[in-house]
Order: sequence, then structure tokens, then C-alpha cells
Amino acid sequence: MSISLTGIIAVQLYWVRNAVDSKRVEFENNVRIALAKTSERIKEREYNEFVDKHKKVFENSESISTAELKNYLFQQIDTVAKKKFTFGATILEENFKIPVDFVNSDTIIIKRFSGKEDFSQTITYSSDNGDFKSYTDENKYSRLLKYPSWQKKQVEYLFSQNQKHMPIHKRISNRELNNTLKDELGKRNIDQEFKFGVYEGGLATKIKSGYFKIDEKNSYFYPLLEDDSGNSNYKLYVTFPNEKKSLLSSMMYALLLSLFFIGIVIAAFSTSLYQLVRQKKISEIKTDFINNMTHEFKTPIATINLALDAIKNPKIINDEEKVKRYVKMIRDENKRMHGQVENVLRISKLEKNQIEITKEAVEATDIIEEAIDHVSLLVSDKQGTINTHFKAISSEVLGNQFHLTNVVVNMLENAIKYSEEAPKIDVYTENTNKYFIFKIKDEGIGMSKNAQKYIFDKFYREHKGNIHNVKGHGLGLAYVKEIIDNHHGTVHVASEKGKGSTFTVKLPLI
Repeated sequence: MSISLTGIIAVQLYWVRNAVDSKRVEFENNVRIALAKTSERIKEREYNEFVDKHKKVFENSESISTAELKNYLFQQIDTVAKKKFTFGATILEENFKIPVDFVNSDTIIIKRFSGKEDFSQTITYSSDNGDFKSYTDENKYSRLLKYPSWQKKQVEYLFSQNQKHMPIHKRISNRELNNTLKDELGKRNIDQEFKFGVYEGGLATKIKSGYFKIDEKNSYFYPLLEDDSGNSNYKLYVTFPNEKKSLLSSMMYALLLSLFFIGIVIAAFSTSLYQLVRQKKISEIKTDFINNMTHEFKTPIATINLALDAIKNPKIINDEEKVKRYVKMIRDENKRMHGQVENVLRISKLEKNQIEITKEAVEATDIIEEAIDHVSLLVSDKQGTINTHFKAISSEVLGNQFHLTNVVVNMLENAIKYSEEAPKIDVYTENTNKYFIFKIKDEGIGMSKNAQKYIFDKFYREHKGNIHNVKGHGLGLAYVKEIIDNHHGTVHVASEKGKGSTFTVKLPLI
């Protein structure tokens, strides 16, 4: 199950990582396309402005420096097929001399071509009866030559010569570059904040957005204002300060959904594991309870059997004193077993809310003193002591005297049972504004940190299995917790192994 869970989580994380990587690659491709389109649009705009600004030079006849008229004639005769082809052309070549201040050169000549083409074909045929009587079929047509008024390649050359000597900040503005970039990025659904800068030979130019510094790892670049050969001295760099944040936010829904399902799987696994551990612990506690309860019943049952067998003895049955002693022994052991059963039933009824606890105003200090009287013989039998330190001014609480007395008795009996030597018990009382507090402190064997977590659980005992150096079946403190909770109070324990324990109970004052 653990391997399956690990595999599912690994697959989910792998998918998430691939999705993020794919989104990043898509983003990078879109940015590079946007940069390429931006560079192309700026170059096209610059070229069109150049042409629009100077096209009158090529269209004005006054700018013609020289003109030359050229005639061409081409003729071909096929004697076998008796065909003759004739092609003629008249071409006017006009030269435009560009003014010196137009570009950075002394003399630039632009050529314009125009003219007319003529084409004719003559074919000789023989007669149908075999006589070689000939006649001529002549086809003729002509067309005007429509060459461009100026050669594009020559103008492009002029454009490149003119622009390469012009500073970048005179060719393009920050606003134009920013708006063009924003438009091209927007076409590809990239609307996050960006910064840009144009560098020439590794040095910054005036074209940049605010304070811009190249970050090679996180910047995108593309050549700007390339010439006809694809070379450029300028590089346009773009960075996105919130790239990672925007990338994750665009995938946030899918990521959160994936993490949500991973969380569900982990929660389901953890719950199942917790239930397995809990069931195992409950099974161990129940087994321990059964072993302890069996031991608790075996002793009185064995004692009763021995007493009955003794009474049957003819020598003893006539001895009234011995019979009374054995009868008393049987009654005591029977009462002891009855008490064990009552403890189990009481806890069960408390958990099912089948015991109705009536409450009235009682003095908690009196209850504690009564409980001390109940256990005084047990303490004296072990040559121990119970010292009281009553500092509470007010001890009136709303409670049930019978059950609260049992609570204190149970806690005192625990202090006696878990003291290896003569028990030394201190009982403290005190007040806060809203609570009556009493503490029962012993110098017994104490308990571990782990035991303190479960000490108020039903059936729990720190001694496992069939070890009975301390008798009991783990119901006393569970009963204490149920009664105190029913009285809207709290109970907790502080203990250290080998140094004793202190139980503290808080009950609300009336």
C-alpha cells in the first residue's frame, strides 16, 4: 500500500513538473515569435517610411540625368517546318542621379526601364493535291514593357546604406518599441509586465524601459534591424520580472486540483494507517484487560472454592467460629468480584449516557476529606501518610457527591497502588476566579511520557500482558475522566518516571 501511494504521488508530481515545463517552453516560444515579429514590423515600418519619403525622386522626370533608347531584333527560320519567328523590342533606359544629401555617398545612379515588345510568326503550307503551291499565315502581336519605375534591390541598397550610419535612437523610439512589443505579446496571450533594452555590441543604448540590466539567465533576446544578409549590430533584450509567478498562476487551478487529490490520497492512507495502528492497540489493550480481569476473578473464585471445601470438612462444619470466618471470606470475595463487574458496567453506561447524574451545590473540600477517610486504612496498612494543604477559600461546586467522591477515591487508590514503598501523598486545594482546583501528588513509580497520553483511556495500563505486580484493569482513571468531563471540568497529569505523579482537577465554581 505504501509503495502504491508513493507511486501515485510520484506520478502526480511528475505530471505537474511536466505540465510546468511544457507551459514554460510554450511561453518561451511565444516570446521569441513576438520578438521576431516586433523586429520585422519595425524594419518594415522604417523601409516604408524611407520609400514614401523619397519616391517622388524616382517619379519626377526632371530628376533624369541621361536616357538611352535601345532596339533589339531576333529572327529564327526553320527550313524543314517552313516557319519563321521574329522578335523585336524597344527599351528606354533612364538614369536618375540621386542628390548628394540623399544618402552618404557622392554619386548614386538609379535605373528605370520601359519600352515595347513585338512578336510575329510566318508559316508556309503546301496544296492538298500535291502541288507545292505556298501561302503565308502570319500572326503578330505586341505589348508594352511594364518594368517597375525603380528597381527594388537598388532602393533597398540605398536604404541600408543610409540607415546603417544613423544612431538607433533616431531610427526607433522607446514608445514605438514598447507598444509594438506589447501588441505582439498580447496576440499570444502574454499580458504580464515586461522590461526591454537594446544593446549595440554589448553596450547599452538609449532605447530601454527605465533602469534595465541584462540578466543572461532570465532574458530573451533577438537581433533588431537586420540588414539584407541577416546581420545586425543590435540586440533586443526582454525580461519578465513576474515570469515564474505568472506561469504558476496560469496553471494554479490545475496545480491546486492535483495537490488536492494528492492530499486526499495521503489523508486516506494516513487515516487507514491510523485506524490499523489504533485497532492493533485496542486489540492489545483488550487482550491485556481480559488477562487482568481473568486474574482478578481467579483469585476470589479460588478463595471461595477453598472456603467452601473447608466448610464441607466435618471437623470444621461443627466449629461455628471457623464457619463464620469462611462465610465472611466468601462474602468479601463475592463483594470484590461484584465491585469489579460494577466498574465495567459503570464505565459502559457512562459512555452511552445511560447514567443520569443529578447535581447539586456541594462543598468540594468536604468531598475530598470524605475520600481521604475511605482510604485511610489502606494508607495506614502500608505505613504511609496523606498530608493536606487546603488553601482554597471557596470550594462550592455544582456536582454529584457520590461520583465526585468516587473520583477522589480512585485517584488516591492509584497513588497508593503505584507507590513501591510507604505511600507519601499530598493533597492541595486552591482557587482561581472561576475554578476550584485540587491536586493529588505522590512519590510513586511515576509513568513515561507515552503513558501520560493514554492514561485516561479505557482499559489502558502501562504494564502489559499478564504482569500483575500492580493489580487493576485500567478503568479507574477512565471513570475519573468521564465524571470530570460530565461536570464541565478538566483533569490532567504531570509525571516523571521514578519520581511520582501529580493529578490536577479543575471544577467550575458556582
